[in-house]
Amino acid sequence: MERYRLLKELGDGTCGTVYKAVNVETHEILQKKFVPQMVAVKKMKRKFYFWDECVNLREVKSLRRLSHPNIIKLKEVVRENNELFFIFEYMEYNLYQIMKAHQRPFSEEEIRNFLIQVLQGLAHMHRNGYFHRDLKPENLLVTNDVIKIADFGLVREVSSMPPYTDYVSTRWYRAPEVLLQSSSYTPAIDMWAVGAILAELFTLCPIFPGESETDQLYKICCVLGAPDWTAFPEAKNITQLINISYSEILPANLSELIPNASREAIDLITQLCSWDPLKRPTAEQALRHPFFHVAAWVPHPIHEPVQHKEKHTRTKPNLELNLWDFDSKSDDCFLGLTLAVKPSAPTLEMGTGVSQSTGQDHPKQSVFWSLFSPSRNGMTAPVESCLSLSFSSSITHPPIGVPHSGGFSFTSLQPGILDGPCPLMAVSSPLQQSHYL
Repeated sequence: MERYRLLKELGDGTCGTVYKAVNVETHEILQKKFVPQMVAVKKMKRKFYFWDECVNLREVKSLRRLSHPNIIKLKEVVRENNELFFIFEYMEYNLYQIMKAHQRPFSEEEIRNFLIQVLQGLAHMHRNGYFHRDLKPENLLVTNDVIKIADFGLVREVSSMPPYTDYVSTRWYRAPEVLLQSSSYTPAIDMWAVGAILAELFTLCPIFPGESETDQLYKICCVLGAPDWTAFPEAKNITQLINISYSEILPANLSELIPNASREAIDLITQLCSWDPLKRPTAEQALRHPFFHVAAWVPHPIHEPVQHKEKHTRTKPNLELNLWDFDSKSDDCFLGLTLAVKPSAPTLEMGTGVSQSTGQDHPKQSVFWSLFSPSRNGMTAPVESCLSLSFSSSITHPPIGVPHSGGFSFTSLQPGILDGPCPLMAVSSPLQQSHYL
């Protein structure tokens, strides 16, 4: 251990103490300077008198086998004077520290970035025959938005035979089958912990903050509702759940508990935190959930006036449409329209048409714009077809003649829209008869 100089204690656990240290013999480039390499040193609390004891530890065996960007890297194992040291790569923070220091809720994109990395690490772990059993924010280490699963002290082989240890994971992230002292459980307990962590990333507070095992089950029932207790035939502590179930607790509305989460996020949390372990998705199945495949909405504002560039080829036209409501009278509606295509092509045609229908109170006018692909006339289109639509509306009425935008915009980009049958866009709005455009 003379190669390593301990700097400060990072954390103290049941099995060992973790220190920040430097390798005085190895340097790395940091901010264009050569500095000693930072490492994390875990000093085990019990003595190890034989080397075979060390290499047969589940933590050592699993980490030597699990090489993945989202799993902490074990660099070296050192036994000195019957003391055992694990040398890990150094990570700056854990997820709990980041959540505690965060002044505002994480954006869904930030949460998605964190969770997809955790699930990728878990998928690799489960695929290679291990499950973690102690997932919690403190065991998810972060540096520069890269997250890695750490602390494999309670790791277990999927193929190992029960009975398993009753006490695994911190209580708030412990799956119901573990709380009920089931004689066997599966990697599904890791997926329950992921669901609890996902909910906490949205709220910055634990979703199941039980103060005891019984209270933990009660907190879960308050959110998920009382389960069918017969779904846990191997549970030893089933009487606790039966007593709680008799109280007929109804499930809470997760959308109200986590108002800043999307429908996709709520659905994923619901699946991960299912009472029945068989109904929880695996890590690989969770990665295919719609939560991770939500298209980002990016507005496309207007910056330039209409320009005609005769020599442009294979460029994308950008059709922009603005609608303004600009009248001072509340009972009078005037709809102003602006239509532009940029960059324009000499062979691109535009047409407009107006149709009118009369309702009970106000006549309605529908204004249509259509774009005809030059290929319909036997000519090759000089541009790639691409459509962008933005519009805005107003609640209040500014002075006449002054367009006002209400701040609502919509963008739609669809390559190839001009290649098929003639596309048609329509906007319908009740207008006064004298205000037809």
